[in-house]
Amino acid sequence: MRILMLGNSLTFANDMPRMLAQLTGAQVVPHTRGGARLSEQLNPKTRLGAQTQAALSREHWDYVILQEMSHGPVSSPERFFASVQQLCAQIRAAGAVPILYATWAYQRGGAKLAAKGWDYDEMAHALTEAYRTAAKENQALLAEVGLRFYQLADACNLYAADGIHPSEAGSRFAAETIAAVIQTHKETQS
Repeated sequence: MRILMLGNSLTFANDMPRMLAQLTGAQVVPHTRGGARLSEQLNPKTRLGAQTQAALSREHWDYVILQEMSHGPVSSPERFFASVQQLCAQIRAAGAVPILYATWAYQRGGAKLAAKGWDYDEMAHALTEAYRTAAKENQALLAEVGLRFYQLADACNLYAADGIHPSEAGSRFAAETIAAVIQTHKETQS
């Protein structure tokens, strides 16, 4: 099984692709850059976009995981939905299954959340709804990591010190959530 992960530091933090590989037994290839948006993965004029476009057109993948920039689904919803739609079409044309890796709100009470002037509950809800809508509109699988963060973050140390990125436990949690979605999908296909 081969998995391509498209995202940014929320994907590559703590070497989460390696964690996912260990959980699934798959070859996991990350195409990431700090701060990258999904729209960059579509742009062949960027290094990351050229790499991703070549991988989607020339290589075999079983699953392709899409992770948008942390607040992108909330701050730029039109760009997010358009990018997901285009990438899901490319992924299906390549014979793979798209999975949306739904990320989390910034840490409750954190400086970054305050700097944006956002409420934790509102950001968490908006992200969850955006990813759910995008998954439904594009018949993509959905790994609701953000919702699970919301449910467990007060009891577990899922955030890094910056209140944005995952701690090692948060990355492990994300990998486990994605692996469970893949396992469930594989079971329904057999």
